[in-house]
Amino acid sequence: MYRFIRTSFYLISLLPMRLLYVLSDVAYPFVFAFYRRKLVRQQLTECFPEKTIKEIKAIEHAFYHHFCDLVVEMIKQFSMSKEEMMRRMVFVDGDKAFSNFSSEQPILFLMLGHFGDWEWIASLAYWTNAYCSQVYHPLTDDVFDKLFLDLREHYGGECIPMRKTVRRLLQLNAKKRPVICGMIADQQPRWDAIHHFCQFLGHDSAVFIGTEELAKKFNSLVYYGSVRCIRRGYYECQFIPITINPQEMPDYEITDKYMELLEADIRQHPELWLWTHKRWTRTKEEWKERQQ
Repeated sequence: MYRFIRTSFYLISLLPMRLLYVLSDVAYPFVFAFYRRKLVRQQLTECFPEKTIKEIKAIEHAFYHHFCDLVVEMIKQFSMSKEEMMRRMVFVDGDKAFSNFSSEQPILFLMLGHFGDWEWIASLAYWTNAYCSQVYHPLTDDVFDKLFLDLREHYGGECIPMRKTVRRLLQLNAKKRPVICGMIADQQPRWDAIHHFCQFLGHDSAVFIGTEELAKKFNSLVYYGSVRCIRRGYYECQFIPITINPQEMPDYEITDKYMELLEADIRQHPELWLWTHKRWTRTKEEWKERQQ
């Protein structure tokens, strides 16, 4: 099954990007009509109470167009050349961030959201001599888990399973070689992983604090990857410093700053965030009750 699906995606990926976007446009009305539209409308309305229903619908339509584009952009990765990828995903101010590497601080955490085309961020390995990695949560479907691993490691980086993060980073840290570790941390944690809430898009939001804990443990550099879409199929990721001295930061300040930067990007271009995931089903009130 894996070989069949991978071969099918590869053959589709050989189509020019403009034709893949035609497929995206064809798929759009069906995805818009049948895929989690009620959830998307609910979350948009709750997050932007100041907007009119006309404005909410405009964001909704733009989001589903972008969502369909994400699918064909992911498929294109199976055959996209290095040169084309480096034209379509550009990194800004990376050199400034990399200049802070030292033998005492060989690890840089790049905090990201499900924003823009986060899958293409793995191509950062083309732009630096640092060892690139990303922490991921293995999928329950073995076939698609292997497909996504192939895509994400295609550029030369390493995918680190979430449960093996500390052990692997200890190994990499011991080598004193510059390491960049991508962390997408805007999902909703499990109940047993909740330790902190912050204000995010008008909600008391449970947030992951794992990146902050790791940064303090390894005294790592922490940056936010601010992604914007230049035009269809072309993205830019800017390195924005959160801290170069994590051990001096008060508890949760790194996490709060990350969420603040992500929210600013979402408010500027709400159509680029992944609205189809349930983000606010675990409330602070229920969490407090569970602690008793």
